[in-house]
Amino acid sequence: MHRLFVAIRPPASHRAQLLALMGGVAGARWQRDDQLHLTLRFIGEVDRHCATDIAYALRTIRFAPFDVSVSGVGAFDRRGVIDTLWAGVQPRDPLASLHRKVDRACVALGLSPEERAYLPHITLARFGRTAALVDPFLAAHAALTSPPFTIDSFALFESRLGHNGASYHIVEDYGPGSPA
Repeated sequence: MHRLFVAIRPPASHRAQLLALMGGVAGARWQRDDQLHLTLRFIGEVDRHCATDIAYALRTIRFAPFDVSVSGVGAFDRRGVIDTLWAGVQPRDPLASLHRKVDRACVALGLSPEERAYLPHITLARFGRTAALVDPFLAAHAALTSPPFTIDSFALFESRLGHNGASYHIVEDYGPGSPA
């Protein structure tokens, strides 16, 4: 089985900016540089044949390159308990459009459509089941911004769980110069 997702890797300079602000929140499991990404669609566990079909289907997606910037921070909660800190990305519309194209390609292969509302973000930290005090972090970084960077590609990733958390491996890149 392969645990897959489709995402964009921000440039190294933007990842360095995000890594520099990580810290100061008790209980946070901060993401490593190799884990920083902007998810377009989580796919989940699929067999080898389905993974191959997904890789081919994603090759058909076309989009005009567009610029985005890191913008602000936020938190997700599960049943009232904060479980994720994230950095936002703006503008959302071109990312949402690309997300819909990826989702349609997956649904055409028989996968369930994405049910959650799409909110473009880069996960900074995850938390266990205990409440985390994140308000000071959110206040300190509310005005987070970055120079724009161009989105002209995305990738299919495989997530492998290990003793040191998840490691992400690119299965295939989609963009300028990738197979058509």
